[in-house]
Amino acid sequence: MNRLRPTYRHPEATAYLAPGGAWDLPSLDALCSDAARRAAGDLLVDATAGVRLDGPALASAVDALAGALREEGVRRGDVVAWQAPNWWEVIVLYRACWRLGAIAGPIHHLAGPADVERMLAILEPRVSLSVTDVRGPGARFTRLLDEGAPLTRSVGRPSDLAVVLFTSGSTGGPKAALHTQRGLAYKARVMAAAHQLGPDDAVLMPAPLAHISGLLNAVLIPGVVPMRAEVMAKWDPEDALAAIEREHITFMIGPPTFFVALMAAPAFRTERVETLRLVSSGGAGVTPAFVEEATERLACLVKRTYGSTEAPTITTSTPDDSVVRARETDGRATGVARLRISDPVTGRERPTGEAGELWLRGPELFAGYADPEQTRAAISRGWFRTGDLAAVDADGWLTIVGRIKDIIIRGGENITAAEVEGVLEAHPDIREAVAVGQPDGRLGERVCAFVVATRPFDLDTCRTWFEERGVARYKTPERVVQLDELPLLAAGKADRAALRARAAEVPTVR
Repeated sequence: MNRLRPTYRHPEATAYLAPGGAWDLPSLDALCSDAARRAAGDLLVDATAGVRLDGPALASAVDALAGALREEGVRRGDVVAWQAPNWWEVIVLYRACWRLGAIAGPIHHLAGPADVERMLAILEPRVSLSVTDVRGPGARFTRLLDEGAPLTRSVGRPSDLAVVLFTSGSTGGPKAALHTQRGLAYKARVMAAAHQLGPDDAVLMPAPLAHISGLLNAVLIPGVVPMRAEVMAKWDPEDALAAIEREHITFMIGPPTFFVALMAAPAFRTERVETLRLVSSGGAGVTPAFVEEATERLACLVKRTYGSTEAPTITTSTPDDSVVRARETDGRATGVARLRISDPVTGRERPTGEAGELWLRGPELFAGYADPEQTRAAISRGWFRTGDLAAVDADGWLTIVGRIKDIIIRGGENITAAEVEGVLEAHPDIREAVAVGQPDGRLGERVCAFVVATRPFDLDTCRTWFEERGVARYKTPERVVQLDELPLLAAGKADRAALRARAAEVPTVR
């Protein structure tokens, strides 16, 4: 069985570990257990399942599941994998893993069979739970919870790997980003302070718990504050409005698509969201116009953030900062994180205010990818190369201006163009294919495919092909344009900029 290990050591690790340093923290399990003991009310709500757990009930579930997983042979460094929507069981799974010093391996609930197979091959889990294993008649999760001898003593350590999160790679295959308990514990504390969150707050989380945003804001921050978290297995604006009213939700975070849909709901009224005090949004489509409209209609502070699977919420603004900065920029570095703007080719640092590739350093950065070669390609002289084009002004405010990587961000989901193109070009009738993001007011972007084919290749044919290949639906093109030939640059490569411009000229076919 494969043993996952960190493949990157932070250059400032010694300083982070010093007394009073960024990593001078107990394990995640210790932090979460302490918070649960201090909780005054419910900590976890899953309205779909009709489940509400207060501090003692959540602690009891974690104790039982950790004990059961130990009886299944799970030890420190082993992986426990699962595929499930945003259910209360997922949060218990995370915390039971951390109790054991095991590694959580969440898989997106919409991942297709081919994706799941590749991810499990990387994880090589000691225990693996499918959707029906987690919830349903005779679910394995339920049996484990009922039959496990409670384990109340934590064996997890701050240095243990805590989670493997999958993100698309430039070659189209999944990349497995590794995070440690101490890195995530640090980030949770920093973001709770940056957002000024306390025990009286409540978060509604529709973003997948298999993503860094869902993990950070619905598992980690509520685990250390403590505050109530309601999870949504499926996004529905009407259900969200009802939840905000019922649970007095004060905080939400996610891509603009959630909030655009919320404000467009037939039953939306500003009075229904009057408990909201903070909305934090990142990803494609977070424009000043969106922030301005959302601020007015939601009647709360709306701000921009920037982060990634490898570097969670690296910049944001605080409620004490200028509302103009919160609207016009992607924020300033949180905690002791450092930003650097470099020439994408030479790596030389660029002067303040000039655009270039954003490089990052900080205690919240991932511990590398499972594949050391991928880690070496992503780290340069101790800096994580994000592949994003950005500028930082003299006061440290970051503005993302573009992407070097050809990533399509649909409703908060990162889709690698190369992966989509690989599936397309595997079709016997396709000679060439280029996938680009088509701007969309609701989802940020949708996948638009330009193809050169020997026979007619339309949207229905494309959808059938992707389904047969076991590809997730959100990665499937929603517009297909057949061309006689692709526009080319002088070097002979496809002119992606020209294709993006063409994709933006026509509304998406839905």
